[in-house]
Amino acid sequence: MTAILPEMPIERQTPLDPPTAYHELREDLPIVRMRFPSGQEGWLVTRFDEGSQVFSDPRMSSTLRSRHDIPGEEGVEPAVGLVSFGTTFVEMDAPDHTAYRRLLAGKFSPKAVGLRLQPFIDRIVTEQLDAMAAGPRPVDFVQAMSMPIPCLVICELLGVPARDRHDFHSATDVMMDTSKSKAQRDAGSSWLVDYVTGLVALKRRDPHAEGLLAELIRSSGEEGSIVTDQDLVSVGVLLLFAGHDTTMAMLGLSTLTLLTHPDQRARFVSDPAMVGPAVEELLRYLTIVQFGLSRRATEDLELGGQHITAGELVVVSMAAANRDPRAFANPDVPDLDRKMARHLAFGYGVHQCLGQNVARAELRTVLPRVFEQFPNLRLAVPQDEVPMDVHGTNYGVKKLMVTW
Repeated sequence: MTAILPEMPIERQTPLDPPTAYHELREDLPIVRMRFPSGQEGWLVTRFDEGSQVFSDPRMSSTLRSRHDIPGEEGVEPAVGLVSFGTTFVEMDAPDHTAYRRLLAGKFSPKAVGLRLQPFIDRIVTEQLDAMAAGPRPVDFVQAMSMPIPCLVICELLGVPARDRHDFHSATDVMMDTSKSKAQRDAGSSWLVDYVTGLVALKRRDPHAEGLLAELIRSSGEEGSIVTDQDLVSVGVLLLFAGHDTTMAMLGLSTLTLLTHPDQRARFVSDPAMVGPAVEELLRYLTIVQFGLSRRATEDLELGGQHITAGELVVVSMAAANRDPRAFANPDVPDLDRKMARHLAFGYGVHQCLGQNVARAELRTVLPRVFEQFPNLRLAVPQDEVPMDVHGTNYGVKKLMVTW
C-alpha cells in the first residue's frame, strides 16, 4: 500500500524559501500520496519535469469537481460565494477553454498590454512614488506601492470606476485569506459577485462604456458569440480577485528579496537591461502560489514512473518544482544573471496564466523605479520582524516597513 503523508508541507523555516520538507520529497518521493488541507487525498508533484507534464498532458483535466479540489481550501462544504459566479474558463478543458482563451488572449498579449496599460502603469507608479517620498518615514511599502498599483491596474483594465476600487480590494483580500471563516470568505466573494453583476448591467446600458468588460459586452452581441452575461460576471470576478493579489504579493516579496540580497540589488540597479531577466528569476525564486495547482486524471496514466488512476487528484507544487536542482543550478540562491528557458510561476501549457504579461509589465516598471528614486532604500525593522502572509492563497508580505 502506498504511504500517505498526513499533511501538505506548509511551515516555512525561512521567509523567502518554500518549506524545507520539499527538498526531501523531491529527492525521495517526488510523486507522493498526500492528504491536502481540503481533506481530500491525491498526489503531490514536486519536480519540474513531472510538474510540466501534469500541466501539458491532455489527460489531466482542469475541470474541478468541487472547491475541495483546490488544495488550500479547508475541508468544509464548498463556499457559496466562491462558486456562485459559475465555472470560469480556467476550469474548463478543450474545446470550451480554447474558445474563451482565443477570445481573451489577444487582449493580454505583450503588444496589447504595452499599448493599453503601460502609459497608465507609468503614471500611477510616478504618483505612488511621489506620494511615498512626500510622506512620513518609515513607510509600509505594501500600503504605499504593492497593494494600490496592481489594484488600480486591473480596475483600469476592466473599467471599474475609481470610486469603487477601495471596496473591491477589501473584498478580494478577505476572499484570498484562508485563515478567515467560511462565512467571512463567502461575504467577500458574494460582495464581489454582486458588484461585478451590477457593473456588467451598468456597462451594458452605456454604449460608450470603456474597459475590457464593455468590449466583451459589445462582442457578445455579434453573431456566433459565446459570451453570456454569466460569462461576463465570471471573467470579471476572476480577473479582479486573481489579477491583483498575485502581483501585490510579488511586488512585496521582490522588494524584500532585493533589500536583503545586496549583491543582487547592486547588479539589478547597475544595468537597465537586467530588468527583464531579473523579473523572471524573481518569479522563479519566489513562486508565490502556496498550495499548488490541481488537475484530475481523466484516464489511467504513468507519471514519473508512478501509476495514476483515472479520477485521482494531482497537485503540482510550483514552488517546489521551481527549486528543482535538475532544472536550475543552485536553485535556492537568487541569481539575476540566470539563463533559463522557462519556469512554472505562471503554470505551463494551454492554461498558463492569462494575465502574466500584465504582471510582468507592473514588476518591470515598479522595481527599477523604486530603487532609482530611493537609492538608499532599506528595511526599517530587522528582517525577522517582517510579518509574512502565511494564510493567503498566495504567499506574500503583510507589512514591509522601509525607510531611506
